[in-house]
Amino acid sequence: RCLSDWSSDVCSSDLITGNTILITGGGSGIGRGLAKAFHSLGNHVIVAGRRQQALDETIAANPGMTSLTLDIQDPGNIRSFAAELAAHYPALNVLINNAGIMRVEKLAAQQEDLADAESTIATNLLGPIRLTAALLPLLQKQPHSVILNVSSGLAFVPLASTPTYCATKAAIHSYTQSLRYQLQGSATEVFELIPPYVATDLLNGASDPRAMPVEAFVAEVIEILKTEPAAAEICVENAKRLRLAAESGHYDSVFQGLNKAMGNTLHPVRARP
Repeated sequence: RCLSDWSSDVCSSDLITGNTILITGGGSGIGRGLAKAFHSLGNHVIVAGRRQQALDETIAANPGMTSLTLDIQDPGNIRSFAAELAAHYPALNVLINNAGIMRVEKLAAQQEDLADAESTIATNLLGPIRLTAALLPLLQKQPHSVILNVSSGLAFVPLASTPTYCATKAAIHSYTQSLRYQLQGSATEVFELIPPYVATDLLNGASDPRAMPVEAFVAEVIEILKTEPAAAEICVENAKRLRLAAESGHYDSVFQGLNKAMGNTLHPVRARP
C-alpha cells in the first residue's frame, strides 16, 4: 500500500469542508485545481502566489475565494505574509504547500552561479519550510489544523533531466515525515500529497497526452480524502508505480523506463509558482 495508516483524532477527511485553507501556487495547475475543489466543498480558500494575473483569474472564476501575493523565495516576504494572514484570517487552519518550479538542468554544463538549482531549492524546499515555521504558531492555536505538503512521484524515482527538482521533492518527503513525528499528539496533523505526471505548465505536461488531466487528479485526491481517512500519504493510482518502485523490487527497471520515456522529450520551461 502507498497509504500509511496511523492513529489520530484528526484525519484527512477533516480537509473536506468548513476550513480556512491557504494554497500556495494556487493560481495555476494543481494548486488551482485543488483550490476550486475545496472552495466548492464549502471551505474558505485563500490562493497565494507571485503572479497577480493568475490569482485574479482564479478568484474571478470562483466567487468567494480570496488571494494574496507571496514571493515564496523571499524569507522577509514570507514573514510579513504570515503576519498579514494571522491578522486578517485568524481562523486559518489548513496550509497546503504546493508552489513549485521544475527546470531541466544539464549538470555537465551548468552556469557558474547555479541559478536554476538555487532557485528551485529556494522555492520547492526552503519556501515550504519557512512558511510552515512562520504559520505553525497560528495553526497550533486552532482546535484542529492540517499541513499538507505536495511532493511528487519523482521524490521516489528521479527524472534525471530535472535533478534538483527531484532532490527537493525527496527532501520534502523526508521533512514531512519528521514534521509529522514531531507534531504527533498536537492539534496539527501532517499529510503528504504525491502527484504523478499531471497536465500542467510545470514542464510540457499541459500538451502531453501521457499526463494525467488536472481535473481527474483532483477528483481522485478528493475521493481519497473522503474514503481513506487514515491516509498520511495521499497517493493516486497513477503515482503508485513510482512511489512503490523500491518496495516492489522494481526500482531499476522503473528508473530506466521513466528516463528513457521522458528524457528526450523535455525542454527547459521556466514555470513559476
